[in-house]
Amino acid sequence: MTKNAVTVSHISKQYGAKEGAITALDDISLTVERGSFYGLLGPNGAGKTTLIGILGGLIIPSSGSGRVLDYDIIGDTLTVRKHIGIVPQEAVYDPFFKVREALVFQSKYYGIHDNGVWIDTLLEKLQLQDKINTNTRALSGGMKRRLMIAQALVHKPPVIVLDEPTAGVDINLRLSLWNFIRELNDNGHTIILTTHYLEEAEALCKQVALMNHGKVVAEGSTRSLLAASTYAAILHVRAKGGDPSAFPTADKHTNDSDIYCIHNYNDIEPLLATYRQAGADIEEITVTPPKLEDVFVKIMQNT
Repeated sequence: MTKNAVTVSHISKQYGAKEGAITALDDISLTVERGSFYGLLGPNGAGKTTLIGILGGLIIPSSGSGRVLDYDIIGDTLTVRKHIGIVPQEAVYDPFFKVREALVFQSKYYGIHDNGVWIDTLLEKLQLQDKINTNTRALSGGMKRRLMIAQALVHKPPVIVLDEPTAGVDINLRLSLWNFIRELNDNGHTIILTTHYLEEAEALCKQVALMNHGKVVAEGSTRSLLAASTYAAILHVRAKGGDPSAFPTADKHTNDSDIYCIHNYNDIEPLLATYRQAGADIEEITVTPPKLEDVFVKIMQNT
């Protein structure tokens, strides 16, 4: 049995005729090991959702190959679907079922007829216990998102793909969801996550692939990508008064702070001295190590 949960080799996907075809994926290759927590990160339009659709057998690639566990994503699609659970970005649910009925019916798609204990566990973990007799079309947006996650997990798939699972949900669901997903990962499930919340990816994912324009532009452990950063630290400076035109040129601004990417700690004091020379009062400084967001922004700017 392979040690890899997902293997993608030279997959490309074009839409439209050869003349003027749109390339969604351009020669993508990556490997996700069994039991890993893997981040698939990139801006809108990078090709993440297209790749997920190919893994789930919903989209046929133009070229290349891939496997989920030991199963060919093109030649053995039905078996692949039994081993993968995908939570899509869009709300997908049957409006004619009540919540628990929907999960019972979803189980039967996989030939599972005695799934009550696991369904009850999902309802508890996703805080849906008091909605079991509610019609799905009457659920709030956050509740529909919880139901979609439960539907994707109802057959206990060894590979779980979460496509922006916490987009637009409240903080309580976000925290409870990540506790549950960590628990699944600790029990051997492979997790593939796409998210625009890069602080989540940094906290959760051990391996990441950064995508842009349909290509994988960086891949490796989260720790190695952070270690490869050319910055020693990120400096936040909040100052008032003085002549702003004489301040050092910041790499980024927030509402009340200037942000600098520091290559050497010895550069901090001369930079602060420039503020003082410009007549500013420095109210607060914060020095932090580089974050995944900083690495992400730099790589995206260079690709």
